[in-house]
Amino acid sequence: MTLTDAASLSPAPTFQVPPFAARCLSSAESVWRDSFEHPFVKGLIDGSLDPQKFRFYQMQDARYLEAYADVCSIISTRVVDPSEKLWFIEGARMAIIVERALHENYGKKIGYSADDIAGLKLSPNNRAYQNHMLAAANHGTVLEALAALAPCPWLYADIGQEIISSGSAPSDSHPFKDWIDEYADPIFVEYTNQLLAYMQSYADNSSDEDEKERAVELFCLSARYEHLFWDQAWTGQTWPDEVRAEAAIE
Repeated sequence: MTLTDAASLSPAPTFQVPPFAARCLSSAESVWRDSFEHPFVKGLIDGSLDPQKFRFYQMQDARYLEAYADVCSIISTRVVDPSEKLWFIEGARMAIIVERALHENYGKKIGYSADDIAGLKLSPNNRAYQNHMLAAANHGTVLEALAALAPCPWLYADIGQEIISSGSAPSDSHPFKDWIDEYADPIFVEYTNQLLAYMQSYADNSSDEDEKERAVELFCLSARYEHLFWDQAWTGQTWPDEVRAEAAIE
């Protein structure tokens, strides 16, 4: 059974945003909405995006998801409840297996392979985002780790649901239909809701207001990195020494 098949068996869910998640989102509201307005995202939605910009994004995203899976795996070792452990292990699995299918499909269409992804040099923004999440998972509290993790699935599901609710679902000829269908799938809303519920549970069990404020800051930083992720693909971000090397060759 595919994700879409499973989701079709029940009514489409809505976002359930508990108080701590609402606090995080309120702090990140400006940059959160900036993602919806970024020309990369707008081009992705209306189909006008340059395929080479999408290729840049897809390849970097494939590598980012490896780190996302690592963070889920780390969190699974830090929680006590067996059902929570299994949920985060499944989250790591989803990032690697389910998302890989999407990347492999587009790789065939726009010209990249698994070997190309494996040999890819991480962009500055991608490396910084990964390091940020891994640091939170390894050195922060579980609440802080969850706050750093949450913007990725939540923002993508939010974009997907906004597309569907606006009545602008892509046609079969839309070049990025598979991407939109993936993140508009109700299962990503369900996943986000469970992640936010876990985050609320750890916030409820903490009496440390400084910890909660750090978690909010980590959430906001991840939201900023999400915006930078679109932007790096739009601009074709490279490292300064690579720019100089290319200039010297020219």
